Amino acid sequence: MAPLFNWGVKESHKGTPVVVKMENPNWDIDELEGPSEEDLLLTTKSSSRDKGKGKNAKQLTWVLLLKAHRAAGCLAQIAPALFGLVSAVKRRVASGRTDADIDGGGREKENPTVKSRFYTFIKVFLCLSVFLLCFEVVAYFKGWHFSAPHLELWAPTFGVRDVFDWFYARWVLIRVGYLAPPLQFLTNACIVLFLIQSIDRLVLCLGCFWIKFKKIKPVPKGGDVSDLESGDKGFFPMVLVQIPMCNEKEVYQQSIAAVCNLDWPKSNFLIQVLDDSDDPITQSLIKEEVHKWQEEGANILYRHRVIRDGYKAGNLKSAMNCSYVKDYEFVTIFDADFQPTPDFLKKTVPHFKDNDELGLVQARWSFVNKDENLLTRLQNINLCFHFEVEQQVNSVFLNFFGFNGTAGVWRIKALEEAGGWLERTTVEDMDIAVRAHLHGWKFIFLNDVECQCELPESYEAYRKQQHRWHSGPMQLFRLCLPDVIKAKVCVSQFSSPLFMEILP
Repeated sequence: MAPLFNWGVKESHKGTPVVVKMENPNWDIDELEGPSEEDLLLTTKSSSRDKGKGKNAKQLTWVLLLKAHRAAGCLAQIAPALFGLVSAVKRRVASGRTDADIDGGGREKENPTVKSRFYTFIKVFLCLSVFLLCFEVVAYFKGWHFSAPHLELWAPTFGVRDVFDWFYARWVLIRVGYLAPPLQFLTNACIVLFLIQSIDRLVLCLGCFWIKFKKIKPVPKGGDVSDLESGDKGFFPMVLVQIPMCNEKEVYQQSIAAVCNLDWPKSNFLIQVLDDSDDPITQSLIKEEVHKWQEEGANILYRHRVIRDGYKAGNLKSAMNCSYVKDYEFVTIFDADFQPTPDFLKKTVPHFKDNDELGLVQARWSFVNKDENLLTRLQNINLCFHFEVEQQVNSVFLNFFGFNGTAGVWRIKALEEAGGWLERTTVEDMDIAVRAHLHGWKFIFLNDVECQCELPESYEAYRKQQHRWHSGPMQLFRLCLPDVIKAKVCVSQFSSPLFMEILP
């Protein structure tokens, strides 16, 4: 330790002091001094040179100890994390649970025997893959390389080396003859799909630029809706508003209030609160909220299903089977976390006037928490590209795009002709959009009409959301392919649902 007070004492150390903070509290080193001028002079005495060499050696030793200490700390942190990850994967595979099982992803109940066999096959395949990988590594480091004449079949001798040589030669033959061709085919297919996706994105960007350059914007054929307070006759058809929800204790009040404040004649629209909650407390809270708005004059109803078959698709299907639905011409859907603006219906419904081929009007999403953290900012960029480029370009040039499941107005006749809501996939919105398009209905996307919602702020919520969104497209492709082939549509209408909506 350096003295705290050195008045009147000539300072003999000219080096630069280095303060080292140790993570381990057991260390008691407070200061290490750099080399002094005496260590750098060649004309000093031998004793001074020995002292400098000893000091530098001690400093090097402490630096090495510090680096070793940090490396040991990193290894100590990595090892528990790795063991925790392996144990979590082992528990998940052993129990056969997936994200769809946790979230209730809309799948039918599977046979436990078939499920167990499937996961057993996966575990056996993984173990075999790890074993073959280890075998390849050992063969590489041992130099067990064979030329073409040595790949012929022969009977192994009793030596251990010969047994390994025989197994390795057989594995190379199987890999070259049976595994390499399909892998090469899959690689080529992935390259082709990547090129298709890249060309699709390039065309979409050029289309978006053309829309901005020409200022193309959907305009209602029948003109704007008259002001409700003016008393003039306007286009005010019967509209059914549906709010499907399930255990939405945090956001049900905002969504119900926003829908009840829609600027539309009270006698011309009905609100259905479709509650699939299994929590009695949540059910009672939503009932009280609905009763409160009923007392204020809102035309709102509460529906609850005891048997939750089909999840959201089953909930919407059950609500459409009500006898009073036949009195309504259009239906709009808002998820529980969406809050439309009061003029939402006045900006969307007029597009249906004098346009009998129009089946869907989709609005854009806006996010109230887009600047919350890095994850929400990245999601905002991704979804803005989806709405600004994909949806808008497909709407203008193809009259088709994927329904986003909420913030859209459907013509009930289009839903009925398409077969209504089906419970066969977890992407019921994409399913109904493809079937309606194959029946000849056209869609319009309004980029200037926004409906507020929230983005997942945690990675766990984001992962579950993405799993729900991406778990059904390939299943839908398999189910809709026969209908796409049989449908009487042109080449562009055929390629749009097949490549732009299902495959990406």
